[in-house]
Amino acid sequence: MTATSTARTIRLRDDRPPLVEPAMSNTEDPHERLRLTSRWIEVDGVRTVPVTGELHFSRIPRRRWEEQLRLLVASGLTSVSTYVFWIHHERERGRARFDGDLDIAAFLETAERVGVDVILRIGPWCHGEVRNGGHPDWVAAALGDRARTNDPEYLALVRDWYGRIAEQVRPFCGPDRPIVGIQLENELHDQPDHIAALKVIAQESGLSAPLWTATGWGGAILPAHDVFPLYSGYADGFWAGQGSTWDDSFRDHFRFAHIWDDPGVGGDFREEGTEIVVRPIDPEFPPSTCELGGGMATAYHRRPIARGRDIAALANVKIGNGSAWQGFYMYAGGVNPEDGLQESLATGYPNDLPRFDYDFQAAFGATGRPGPSLGVLRDHNAFLAAFGPRLADTFSSLPDDAPVDVHDLDSLRWAVRGDGAGGFLFVNTHQPHEPLSAVPGVQFRIPFADGELVVPDRPVDIPSGVIGRWPLRIDIAGVRLEWATASVAGIVEGEVPTLVLRAHDGLDARLQLGEGSRARLRGIEVDAAAPLDLAPGDVLVVDGALRVLVVDEERAERLWYLGADLVDSTDGVWREAGDLVVRAERSPTALVWSGEDFEPLDLRTDAHPGTTRLTIEQLRPVGDAPARYGESMGRSAAPDDGQFDEVAGVWRIVRPEPRDRSAGDLVELVVDWEGDVAQLRADGVVIGDRFWDGSAWRIDITEISPDADLTLHIAPVAAHSVIDFDASVRERVDAAGSLGTVIRAEHIVSSRWTSAL
Repeated sequence: MTATSTARTIRLRDDRPPLVEPAMSNTEDPHERLRLTSRWIEVDGVRTVPVTGELHFSRIPRRRWEEQLRLLVASGLTSVSTYVFWIHHERERGRARFDGDLDIAAFLETAERVGVDVILRIGPWCHGEVRNGGHPDWVAAALGDRARTNDPEYLALVRDWYGRIAEQVRPFCGPDRPIVGIQLENELHDQPDHIAALKVIAQESGLSAPLWTATGWGGAILPAHDVFPLYSGYADGFWAGQGSTWDDSFRDHFRFAHIWDDPGVGGDFREEGTEIVVRPIDPEFPPSTCELGGGMATAYHRRPIARGRDIAALANVKIGNGSAWQGFYMYAGGVNPEDGLQESLATGYPNDLPRFDYDFQAAFGATGRPGPSLGVLRDHNAFLAAFGPRLADTFSSLPDDAPVDVHDLDSLRWAVRGDGAGGFLFVNTHQPHEPLSAVPGVQFRIPFADGELVVPDRPVDIPSGVIGRWPLRIDIAGVRLEWATASVAGIVEGEVPTLVLRAHDGLDARLQLGEGSRARLRGIEVDAAAPLDLAPGDVLVVDGALRVLVVDEERAERLWYLGADLVDSTDGVWREAGDLVVRAERSPTALVWSGEDFEPLDLRTDAHPGTTRLTIEQLRPVGDAPARYGESMGRSAAPDDGQFDEVAGVWRIVRPEPRDRSAGDLVELVVDWEGDVAQLRADGVVIGDRFWDGSAWRIDITEISPDADLTLHIAPVAAHSVIDFDASVRERVDAAGSLGTVIRAEHIVSSRWTSAL
C-alpha cells in the first residue's frame, strides 16, 4: 500500500546570469552551423543540447574509422572529440608521422563524409593515460618542470608542433568545416597566461574553430574570454589511492546541485594537501559537462567497474542540473598504437596502466563492438536529440531541501528543468556502491505560470534504481502531455510521429493528456480526461497526430533511433548509403517499428561469419601470486617482464583453418579468463595485454597472420593480492583463494548485414 505523504514542492527560480553573446563564435571565428551564447549552443540555427563522445583515432585501426563513426552517430552523438597525442606522432624530434593509423587528415575526411563534427584536443599536454601526458620523451627530458609553462624554449617547441598539426588539419578549419572545437592543454589549474599563450600560437599556426575550450574542473583559473570552461563527472575513478573508499567527489555526481566543479578528477597529480577552490561558472558561457565518465580505465592497483546505469544516472542528473552540452569520456575504446606508450609508475606517474589495452569499458569497446553501457546511453542521447531544443533555453530549479547530503541515502533526489510554463521533472534513486532508498508516497507540486501542476494524481512509491525524466506540460506534434510517471525517450519521425515512453521497473506508468484530447489505446477509444494506465507494449494514438509507444527498460536499451526508423537490435546498427547495416557473427534478430508494431528486418550478407570454440593447450601452469610485485606512492605496481614470466601460466591457442574473408569482416579473439594480468603474444611478441576486472577480453586479430603462434600468458591473483577490485570480483578471488586460468576462448568473425528500407 502506498504511504500517505505531503506533496513535495519547489519554487521555480531562474537564477541564470543575463543572456550575452560572447565574442567566441559570434565575432571571433564565426561558423555557419554553430553559435554560442551564455545559455545555449545553436546548431544549424536551432538551440540544442549537443552530445559529444571521445574517440582516439590513433588508438583505432584506420580500417575501422568509418564504421566506428557511423555507429557513434547512430547512437545519438552530434560530435566526436579526439586527442592528438604528440608522443604518438613525433617519437623522435623532427620526424613527425601522420601516416596510416596516425593520419589525422584522413580521419577528418572520414568524419566529414559521415557527417559528424569534431573537437580536436591538441594539448600539447593531454594526459589520456599516455606516457608524459603526451609529451614525447625528448620534450620531457629537455624541459623538465619548464614544460607546460611560458618558458620560451617550451613555447618554441609547441609552436613547431602546432604548426605540424595545422599542416594536416587546416583544410578542415573554417566557417563551414567539421572542426567546431579546439581544446587547449588539459587539467592545468593555475596558469591562465599559459593557456592564453597557447591559443595565440594555435591561431598564428592557422588553426581556427568557433569554440576554444579548456578543462575547468579542479578549481581551474582560466583566461577570461579566451576559452569555454568544460566540466567533468565520473561515477568512480582508477586514480583514487590504494585502499581508498568511494570518495565523496564521486558521490556528489548523483545528487542534483548547481555546483559544476569536480575536485576529484586529476587529484592523483596534485601535491598532497593542495586546497581545491570550487569556483563559480563563468557567466559568459553556459555550464557544460563535456567529460562525463562514459566508462573507466583499469589501473593495476584499482579496477572499478563502470556500469551502464551508473553512467546514465550521472548524465541524467547533470541534465537536470542545467547542463548545456554533454560529452562522454570515453565513448569508444581502443588500443595503444605501440608498446610502452602508457602511463606507468616507472615513468613517474601515480598509476600503472596496461601497455596496450585502452578499452575503458566504453560504450563501444576496444574492438568497436557494443559494450554493456551503450543501450542506456542511446536512450539518454535519444532524449537529448528529441528534446534538446526545448531544454536549451531553460533553467534548473531545486527543491528547498536540495541538494541532499551525499551520505543521505533516504531523501528523494529530484529537480525541475523548464521555462516556467512546462518542462521536465528529473528523479534519481540510483547510484553505485551505496544504493539509494526507495521513497514511498511521492507526489510533486509544481507552480507553473498558468497554474499549479500536481504530479501524479495520487502518491506513488518510487523504487530504488529509477533514472527518471518525466514530462511536465509539454507539447509534441500539437498534443499536450500534462505529466507522466514514465520517462520520455526519443521521437521517431513520420507522418504521425512516435514518442517512446520508457516505463520504470517497479513503477506503474500513468499518463495525463491535455484537456480535450482524444485517444485510442489498443485500438479502442479511451477516456483521455482521466490519467491513463499504460503498460509496456501499449500504443496510444492521440488526436490522430501522435503515437505513444510504451517500452520497458529492457527494450529501451535495445532501441536505435535512426531518423524515421526505430530499430530494436542488440547488435550495432548504422545507416550507410541509404541502407541499414548491422554487424553480427550470426543472422541478426533486428526489428523495425512500422508505426503499429515491431516487424522483422530482412538483413542479408554474402560473407561467412561465425563463432568457433577454440582448443587451448596448457603449456605451463601458473605459479604463486605475491601480495605485491612492488609499490610506489602507496600503490601496488604491475609486474615487470621478469616477474610476470616467473609466475604466468601459458596456453597455446589453436585457431581454426583460415576461411575466405569478405571486405569489412572483423576477426576477434574473445577470452573469458581469471587472474591478474594477461598478455597475448604472437610468435613470442606481446601484442595485447589486460588487467582483469572480471570481464571477458575482446581482441581485434583481423590483421594477425593466421600462421602466427598465439599464446596466452596469465599471471595469477590471490586473496592476499593488494589490489582494489570491485566488490563482486573481490568475492570471486577470496572465495577461490587463487585464480589464474583460461575458462573459454572463441574465434569470432563478424560481418556486415545490410537491408535497403
